[in-house]
Amino acid sequence: MNPNILPNFLKNRAMLTPNRVAIVFKDKRLTFKELYEEAYYRAGVLTASGVTDKAYVGFLVKSDLYTVISLLALQIIGAKAVLLNNRLTVDELVYQLNDARVGFLVTEPVFDLVCKQIRGQMPALNIMGKQDATSYTEPIEKKIIHLADTCTIMYTSGTTGFPKGVIQTYGNHWWSTMGSVLNLGLHEKDAWLCAVPLFHISGYSILIRSIVYGIKLVLHDHFEVDKILRAIEKEKISIMSVVTTMLHKIESAVEKSLPSTFRCMLLGGGPASLDLLNRCMDKGIPVYYSYGMTETSSQIVTLAPEYSTTKIGSCGKALFPAQIKIIDDKGNETSANIPGEIAVYGPNVSQGYLNKGKSSMDGWFHTGDIGYIDSEGFLFVLDRRTDLIISGGENIYPAEVEGVLTAINGIIDAGVVGEKNEEWGEVPVAFVVKEHNVLLTEETILNICKQKLARYKVPKKVYFLSEIPRNASKKILRRKLRN
Repeated sequence: MNPNILPNFLKNRAMLTPNRVAIVFKDKRLTFKELYEEAYYRAGVLTASGVTDKAYVGFLVKSDLYTVISLLALQIIGAKAVLLNNRLTVDELVYQLNDARVGFLVTEPVFDLVCKQIRGQMPALNIMGKQDATSYTEPIEKKIIHLADTCTIMYTSGTTGFPKGVIQTYGNHWWSTMGSVLNLGLHEKDAWLCAVPLFHISGYSILIRSIVYGIKLVLHDHFEVDKILRAIEKEKISIMSVVTTMLHKIESAVEKSLPSTFRCMLLGGGPASLDLLNRCMDKGIPVYYSYGMTETSSQIVTLAPEYSTTKIGSCGKALFPAQIKIIDDKGNETSANIPGEIAVYGPNVSQGYLNKGKSSMDGWFHTGDIGYIDSEGFLFVLDRRTDLIISGGENIYPAEVEGVLTAINGIIDAGVVGEKNEEWGEVPVAFVVKEHNVLLTEETILNICKQKLARYKVPKKVYFLSEIPRNASKKILRRKLRN
């Protein structure tokens, strides 16, 4: 018996509980049996197009039922999904497609113009609509899965600003799913509302959990607070994953409390103010703060339900299969309440980056985030990767934005930092040094940024300085810029 082999997730679920509702999207409902049949047919369409278990398939899509079916079709045949942030520019997308050596791109009409520009740079790329069905070939179904096999690739920016493809195996997703349920528990009538993008680990992890747990997934293609609150009541939602900006809008819209069937808001994707958490508590909105990243296949630390009021502000303890520790500058583990770098370990942690090697040599992933663990074992995050800006759940690395700024004619130097924002958590702001006698306005700079960067990465303000403060190693002193 090989402990690293499991039955195909969806095929097994469809056999175990075929008639349970698997997914709700707008006016459509599919049982697990129906979802499996749809995914199996789509796998045949992809097979006829040349997709095999060796293929890396890009996804430039919106979050809807057909996206779910196509993603699960890849699991049927064992191909790898490369999930692309649909807010990126053409140049950003082409970089990731080339880096992952993607041969097929699944997309939809709303991205036709973008895909036309992508094809101009990648003429050999096979681009197909997620609902196209020109021909069908019986797929070679993966009835079992090896936990070490790659399931998904999601790109996250490195500290140099160049995105890296995080390898997420079936085992990473499986153990993330196990860690979550051992913390939250599983109720017979649980239903999980997903209004976060499926191309993010937060969204994709909900899809995997709904299949493994056998619970209903209610999918929304975007966040609209009135529709969310109606769905929570109508579909008897018990769990919802949110980022700070979503929680802020929900708290503002809730007058008294949520229905008794609702169990928790699972909060991730960046810092939330204690004031917001306290307001939620006052309105009876249960919030479970969590800590995780793409490299940990969703949260790796979550506050258990019984501590949601006594340990407010803490991310909690490591989920059951995982471990965390705080290390100092010399690599030694610190004592309780002593800040240092957060390091994580566990079967849900990615072993490395696509075509870039392992993420660490000893199995511990050094996050770059600063925090401390108190005497009772609760993690408190003090600073999310010193340079990293997290805006509405999206990661923004200053080096990437600075690269665009310094490429503008007339700009000599640039520095980017995050500014606190009640709605988004943080927003990027830029400091630039321009050449003398060059006429460059804030508006001109921002317009160029909008052409080169995803909208959420574009600075909200531009400040002109005579020089960017740097240390002896020529590293930007971001603390001075923040001040």
